[in-house]
Amino acid sequence: MRLDQYTNNTYNPGAPFWKQLLWYFVGSPLLHSYWLPMSGIKVWTLRTFGAKIGKGVRIKTGVRVKFPWRLIVGNYVWIGEDVWIDNLAPITIESHSCLSQGVYLCTGNHDWNHANFKLKIAPIHIQESSWIAAKSAIGPGVTVGKGAVLVLGGVATRSLEAMTIYAGNPAQPIKKRNIVGDTENP
Repeated sequence: MRLDQYTNNTYNPGAPFWKQLLWYFVGSPLLHSYWLPMSGIKVWTLRTFGAKIGKGVRIKTGVRVKFPWRLIVGNYVWIGEDVWIDNLAPITIESHSCLSQGVYLCTGNHDWNHANFKLKIAPIHIQESSWIAAKSAIGPGVTVGKGAVLVLGGVATRSLEAMTIYAGNPAQPIKKRNIVGDTENP
């Protein structure tokens, strides 16, 4: 591969340069801060920079978001400590989903077959009531089906079926999820 010939001049971050700079120097440090643990400030910061965030969202310390204007979060979502939302492409996290500590959502990769290491991006969609457990990673183009679980340290490089529990690298289905005590879905 020829990294001296790499270029990403066809990629557009989706916001003017001044907004990117303001996010980098003001918004991102506020979001990431361990000194401001209040979720409300973090939600306000993301909304100010263009994220669409629902009600009742909880965001812990150490969270990083590449481009908030490419983030949609539903209602009552939990985002744990040190989650990294690396959203070169849009990321949607539907209501009642949980991203546990250290989760990495990655929408960009490089084409290892291309001589110039070409950038490839694709969105991530996490459907309602899904749980991405601690230290798990989700790659570009993955859809996590409604109610799916990716267990501790799992790596999803392909879409996950609804109401299924996945483990491993690459993530493999291990069993169906059966939620007990669910008043809406008995």
